[in-house]
Amino acid sequence: MNLWKDFSKGIWKENPVLVLMLGMCPSLATTSSGSNALGMGLATTFVLVCSNLAISSIRKIVPGKIRIPCYIVVIAAFVTVVDLLMQAYTGALYEALGIFIPLIVVNCIVLGRAEAFASKHGLLSSFMDGLGMGCGFTLALTIIGLIREFLSAGTLFNVLVSENYPVLFSVMGQAPGGFMVMGFILAGMNFLNMRKARKEGRDFVNPVDMDCKHCMICRITDEDK
Repeated sequence: MNLWKDFSKGIWKENPVLVLMLGMCPSLATTSSGSNALGMGLATTFVLVCSNLAISSIRKIVPGKIRIPCYIVVIAAFVTVVDLLMQAYTGALYEALGIFIPLIVVNCIVLGRAEAFASKHGLLSSFMDGLGMGCGFTLALTIIGLIREFLSAGTLFNVLVSENYPVLFSVMGQAPGGFMVMGFILAGMNFLNMRKARKEGRDFVNPVDMDCKHCMICRITDEDK
């Protein structure tokens, strides 16, 4: 049951994009199409799972004072693997995502899960946490990407839905479109959460552990000063 909880929390309750609001730069910049969003999500998922496993394995032998540099080196190693594999086998996607693949190294989702979870839990729990967070990240990006792609070009995963589809919302394929779609999705999630709370006879309030300190980045910085 605990393993399922470690996995499922990243899908909805602690979705890194739609709840924790982490990794917003790639979430908005790489979601102009469903294929780009899916590729970015899968690449980040691979890094999350592998880095969580590696950091969980070495957590007891890494001195506390140098743990953050060690975590970054581990993450950078897996990002390099992803970068080279995508460059070799998915050239078009690699070109489309550009600098955002190397920037996974500094994605606060990856480092946040390494410090907040993998450094304190065993291999299996860390694997499920990384997989759940990665799936939630991929799901959020893909939904945003598909909505933007459909509204701007009438396609889904670069497949034309209708030859007569009018291009009514070309702005969705541009930078402002990402903010618009994200805003509507967040509003929809809040509506569903408030509706569920009303049915249960309670007021909807944001969970205390969902504030900005949940990612642990602030605590990391304070401790290392």
